[in-house]
Amino acid sequence: MSTQYRAPVDDYVFLLHDVIAPVAPHMLGDLTRNDTRQVLDQAARFFEEVWAPLDGPADEEGCHFEDGAVRTPAGYRAGYDALCEAGWNRVSAPEASGGAGLPEAIGQAVREFSASACNSLGLYAGLTAGAHATVRRTGEPWMLKQIVPPMVDGRWAGTMCLTEPHCGTDLRLMTTRAMPQPDGSWRLSGTKIFISGGDQDLTENVIHLVLAKVPDESGRLRDDLSTVRLFLVPKRVVDPDTGTLGDRNGVVVAGIEHKMGLKGSATCTMSFEHALAYPLRESSQPAGSQRKSSAGMSGMFDMMNSARLGTGLQALSSATRAYGHAAVYARDRLAGRAAKAEDRTGGAADPIVGHPDVRRLLLKQASFLEAARALALQVRTLLDEPDDALHGERSAIGSLLTPVVKAFFSDRSFESANDAMQLMGGHGYIRDNGVEQLVRDCRIFQLYEGANGVQALDLVLRKLPAAGGHALAGFLDLIEATASEARQWEPLREQADALRQASQQIRACGQWFADPARDPYDAGASSSDFLAMMGIVACAWMCLRMSVVALDLLPAAQDRAFLERKLDLARYWFARELPLVSALRQRVETGAACLMAIPSERF
Repeated sequence: MSTQYRAPVDDYVFLLHDVIAPVAPHMLGDLTRNDTRQVLDQAARFFEEVWAPLDGPADEEGCHFEDGAVRTPAGYRAGYDALCEAGWNRVSAPEASGGAGLPEAIGQAVREFSASACNSLGLYAGLTAGAHATVRRTGEPWMLKQIVPPMVDGRWAGTMCLTEPHCGTDLRLMTTRAMPQPDGSWRLSGTKIFISGGDQDLTENVIHLVLAKVPDESGRLRDDLSTVRLFLVPKRVVDPDTGTLGDRNGVVVAGIEHKMGLKGSATCTMSFEHALAYPLRESSQPAGSQRKSSAGMSGMFDMMNSARLGTGLQALSSATRAYGHAAVYARDRLAGRAAKAEDRTGGAADPIVGHPDVRRLLLKQASFLEAARALALQVRTLLDEPDDALHGERSAIGSLLTPVVKAFFSDRSFESANDAMQLMGGHGYIRDNGVEQLVRDCRIFQLYEGANGVQALDLVLRKLPAAGGHALAGFLDLIEATASEARQWEPLREQADALRQASQQIRACGQWFADPARDPYDAGASSSDFLAMMGIVACAWMCLRMSVVALDLLPAAQDRAFLERKLDLARYWFARELPLVSALRQRVETGAACLMAIPSERF
């Protein structure tokens, strides 16, 4: 069995023009509904026809490491070249840098299509987009002229190099160092691991963004973050005046990892050997200003936050394709008889889509995927708020929800891909049918860009108390506004009241974490459950928003089934998922006692 990928164009048109644009017109600029559909239809056709067929064969072949260089699977170079020729790698990059300049919301849709079609190949272009965005924010003027355009064009790629063999999340333990030279240049040495796209045969150059320590005023390297900076390190040396490529820099690929999934994406161990490196500025510093000792850290956090949002979207993309397999299988597979005689087809067996437990698995997947897609767009809207009077408050809410997008999406997407396999039984476990690969691919997103436990701690320890806790209050105010609007529709009043009650559970947990008498271990013990609460409530918020729009559009709708499906999925989420919030609150408030009382030697 093989299921052809179908990009969710209708869903994005509905979300962008009916749900998001009415309250955030800046997200689409001058694009009409017809404009959006034309762009997304063309993108869908490209990824369905050109990229999707590469996914399975690339998983079988994987990447090759030969003579110190990486070779990607067959078809990747042609697929990447076709992407760049069509311009889908730069659809939302600024026109000044060579991009198409379309709204970021369109770029987000295109990135989902690419990741669903072939997530491994999409990583090369996605990482490059994140890298050149960081260079645009923090690079010197010559970098904006000589480095960014070939990255936007796709002739050069980009990576982010943070993790070291002995050092992942705890950056204080890094040993990679950058040393100033007598001529004013910098030379960087160290080893980085787990570098996606660290090398490949798709582009003529790779721009590595590398985190390293620099000496303090006394020439010492400290075991803290005060001397950590972000550097631009090209694979091949770039002439700052002309952009001409020179000799190979001191960048060596020591090997590639043999992985569980995403096998077409080369995960490399990189050795930097006295490599020529260029320091990047703080995000807020204008070009040419005096750099601080910690310059580049804000650039790193900008890059990491963008990558976290991208990781959540990638996880959603793999799960979406897995759901497509499961839905087709459920409609076609005959087994058993419908429990009610009037629902039987008259054949020897009925399609399994008629069985309640199969429907449970399908609705669980579909309701999450469509609510999460809406939430990802909503978070982008909050982060990109152009109104100066609202920007601080809205971007704080977007930042609050960033770890939720990364962790909740990746947790639930892996669960969704497994549910697709479960629904298909033994056929799901067989590699030829596609879902087995998607389960393996989906697993890494819970680990990428900071494991999900780290995301939960970031939410509780940094995001909740930031700005005096106003971000959480602002988020709950948005939920209250949606609930008030929904109560005007009689069919939605029960859901609106349930969402209000769930939001109060969130508020109570926020106050529980803020109690100064809390045990120091409580945050670590309860943060993952709190993040799950946030994810469930945020998805319920988007379900209710979509339901309000669907009811408003239904009387004049040509495609009633599409809107009625939105109402069906929302009913499932409120009936089966939102009630979990109460149980999660109970778990949050148990704190760390039951976890920390057991002596370490008993494990």
